[in-house]
Amino acid sequence: MTTKTKKAKNPATAFRLPTGPTGGVQLLLIHNVEDLGHQGDVVEVRLGYALNYLIPQGLATVATDHHKRMVEKHRAKLQAIEKAHQADLRKKAVEIAKQSITIEANATEDGHLYGSVGAPEIVAALKKNDIQLHTDQIRLEGVLKELGLYTVKFRLSSEVDGELKVWVVPQVGADA
Repeated sequence: MTTKTKKAKNPATAFRLPTGPTGGVQLLLIHNVEDLGHQGDVVEVRLGYALNYLIPQGLATVATDHHKRMVEKHRAKLQAIEKAHQADLRKKAVEIAKQSITIEANATEDGHLYGSVGAPEIVAALKKNDIQLHTDQIRLEGVLKELGLYTVKFRLSSEVDGELKVWVVPQVGADA
């Protein structure tokens, strides 16, 4: 006795997620998501992005009428919380911008690095100063390949950016 299960044409219907006019999944954003929308917005995204990132990270939920009413009811409170969070991020950005970090690297006599300095090295140097950033928050236009002073941009949120001074110096104890 075998039974055949009918496969849904659109995978979103298999999970009972509301679909939008273009066939994507409609979600209600719980937090601001860069390049997508702000808290309380109803957005349409692909199923994989919804199931693998937005929902598991707690950034969005299913856009039901109940959730929409709850957001409308608490919109002022949510905006106050978000405003306070952005103010904290701005303070953190100012503190980070005051920092000047030094990264030692192997270099030639002409000042060219044997390797390069990228976001992971900058994050590690900031960590030594008790500043926690992720590599995806560092905005480099390319890796640093020479000794010198660089101004490196960082982004804490879609609304909070800053700049940081990075010194790339020759490694102490290098062969003379």
